[in-house]
Amino acid sequence: MTAATFPPAALFDLDGTLLDTALDFVVTANAMRQARGMDALNEQRLRPVVSKGSRAMLAVAFPHMAESERHALVPEFLDVYQSLIGRHARLFDGVTDMLQALERAGSRWGIVTNKPEYLARLILPQLGWEQRCAVLIGGDTLAERKPHPLPLQVAAQRIGVAAQRCVYVGDDERDIQAARAAAMPSIAALWGYRPEGDDPLLWQADTMAATPAVLLEPAAWPAAAG
Repeated sequence: MTAATFPPAALFDLDGTLLDTALDFVVTANAMRQARGMDALNEQRLRPVVSKGSRAMLAVAFPHMAESERHALVPEFLDVYQSLIGRHARLFDGVTDMLQALERAGSRWGIVTNKPEYLARLILPQLGWEQRCAVLIGGDTLAERKPHPLPLQVAAQRIGVAAQRCVYVGDDERDIQAARAAAMPSIAALWGYRPEGDDPLLWQADTMAATPAVLLEPAAWPAAAG
């Protein structure tokens, strides 16, 4: 079934779903590579793994290093990223209209991301979202992070809407796993970041959307529980 109206609340992943942050991360990785005498990394090599997090991006940027060595680079990676956060980021086409459509319908929306909360909060004022975003849960806000359902459950509690009446939109399998575990309807955002061979049909989302513009129509959203 599809919804006749927008859901009472929509929750979104951030990187790869609302915001294209890939170039910020490419510049971050290349600054670290340059400091070590390495050539610049092509954006297309890093872009597919942005939604997988800092460790996945470091694995692409420094494939010759042992996992333990790359793990030790995470604080440096986040510090460099923080110094330029948002400089090259942009909203995906159609996101502005989609959020406005939700707001006009009286729906609330928020963000549940695995990005550290302090970094996600730096982005909100750049976009004018401080008052519009009803809730923000980061990867370090709680004791668990996606694919655990706790971040979505707490976001729903804070926004004042039962989890089964919210819809979660994300571009990574962990997003859909978290939503399913939280009994929250989900949408796979096909415009986001995916490594080659990662098939969103296998994620078992309630529905998929090719672009944010698709979600301008209430019928494109999965039906939330009454």
